Amino acid sequence: MSHATGRFALIASLILLAVSLALDSCSRENPQPADEVRFNPDDPAPERLSAFNLFDGSPHKPRKNVLYYDLATPLFSDYAVKYRHVWMPEGKSAKYMPELPFDFPVGTIIAKTFAFPLDFRNPSKGERIIETRLLILRPGGWDVLPYIWNEAQTDATLKKTGLITNVSFIDANGETNNINYIVPNTNQCKACHDAHGKFGPIGPVARQLNNTIKYPDGAEANQLSKWIDSGILSDVPEIATIDSIPAWDDENSGTIAERARAYLEINCAHCHNPAGPGRTAGLDLRYSQVDPYKFGVRRNSVSAGPATGGFLHDIEPGNPAESIIVHRMSSTELGTMMPELGRTTVHKEAVELVSSWIAEMNPSGTGGD
Repeated sequence: MSHATGRFALIASLILLAVSLALDSCSRENPQPADEVRFNPDDPAPERLSAFNLFDGSPHKPRKNVLYYDLATPLFSDYAVKYRHVWMPEGKSAKYMPELPFDFPVGTIIAKTFAFPLDFRNPSKGERIIETRLLILRPGGWDVLPYIWNEAQTDATLKKTGLITNVSFIDANGETNNINYIVPNTNQCKACHDAHGKFGPIGPVARQLNNTIKYPDGAEANQLSKWIDSGILSDVPEIATIDSIPAWDDENSGTIAERARAYLEINCAHCHNPAGPGRTAGLDLRYSQVDPYKFGVRRNSVSAGPATGGFLHDIEPGNPAESIIVHRMSSTELGTMMPELGRTTVHKEAVELVSSWIAEMNPSGTGGD
């Protein structure tokens, strides 16, 4: 090597060193804020939930710009309580949809955490967090990531193959319950979140969010207004013109019929709608469906054998004991129970509600008001 070449190599090395030191200094002086979410939709899924930085150690402490939300009537999951959060990249927002889930931007994270209070009569005794499921929107579509919390309740680990774990809790009646809680695998998640073969979220629809809730900071606000004010929802019409759905367990939020239909929508209509995986059954359990025959009244079931209980109609007006919907809600047997996934126990209170609605129903399929 000539002296000139050596000098050029030395100068180049010094320049690279200077640039490296400058970048390192800049990084130290301007580190990524500790309260910001870390997510690149092109990156592979991290092993630990904490890598996303969605929470400050607990789902009860969401990071900045991670918005808590709730559903007026949620899906039943063996009595688990759920904490829902949504985050979108800075400057991005979801587009309002009147009937379907919102149209979310690439990079969105929807988090749903499942937990069981040790004693439902006294939540201050603590809880056991079981899992946090993430729906993340990549450039090619939605991806589902189930994270299982450790015993110390400090972090959660990705487990796409699912899990069965024993859970013990004292219910609202003071009785001890022991259940084998099932964390579904990613394929099972996709079975319910399907619409004409396209995977996506279920819960974040306008009518589920058009209500007032109390936020973790104690403030109360209409959820749609909160999403708008937070800059994550656009193209929203006047909120007064948007439908709302009642809370299935709140007698003041709607009639028996309305609350029963709300329950069936969130628990059943993700499959039983014209675009869902159960569309071949012809049953449409969306809250917006007004034709009694289409939501099951005196409608012959396409099922056979034990799944029907020997009954003819999905809903037999005035007779819940001979309605296939009640029969399937009351079962935990594979091939009979509905929904097929997401629960291992019978939601007794919901069975009572739907039964009361059908019992008060007149032959035309109306009633229960």
